[in-house]
Amino acid sequence: MEDIPTIKAVFSAAALLLTFVLFYIYIRSILRDEVRPHVFSWMIWAAGTVIVFFAQLSDGAGIGAWPIGISGVITFLVAVLALTRSADKSIVPMDWVFLVLALSALPLWFATSNPLLAVLVLTIVDLLGFGPSVRKSWSLPYEENAQFFALGAVRNGFVVIALENYSWTTVLFPAAVGLACLLFFAVILMRRQVVPRPATTSESG
Repeated sequence: MEDIPTIKAVFSAAALLLTFVLFYIYIRSILRDEVRPHVFSWMIWAAGTVIVFFAQLSDGAGIGAWPIGISGVITFLVAVLALTRSADKSIVPMDWVFLVLALSALPLWFATSNPLLAVLVLTIVDLLGFGPSVRKSWSLPYEENAQFFALGAVRNGFVVIALENYSWTTVLFPAAVGLACLLFFAVILMRRQVVPRPATTSESG
């Protein structure tokens, strides 16, 4: 087995640590009723992230893929919490459109042996997952944790650096999702400049 370059191990460890810290803060915010995650978004993100992890491993991503895999498992936990404890119940028809589009793309993973095609499809799926959350946050920007998505972008940057093999298959997902997190963070902050804070909502980040 080839030695893993120290810099790769360091950034992978940093990405893993940041993953645990981010999700600890986010789950704690859910349990404290400080944020109300959109269940559709988290269902889509959980399914897509886990499958991408296996696709990345098949193309030699190595240690750099593990933060993605761990993130996918924890995302399933957040999806369950969003469904059972403090989920946003304001589901609208457009949210169903995002969910159906996302889930209809997943079977392509099973229909192809091409990891790049699978990652491309699942990256689109994950980006579609932002749809319901962006729609909700446009009118309720204080019900999301802005810092979670900002630091999520940083975490994905660490993931890209930690990858042992650079290809479209290994880089596309973390790079695209990192950029989407950054844009979502900007949307939340922008809307908070316009939408008054509800008197009953605590600051969530």
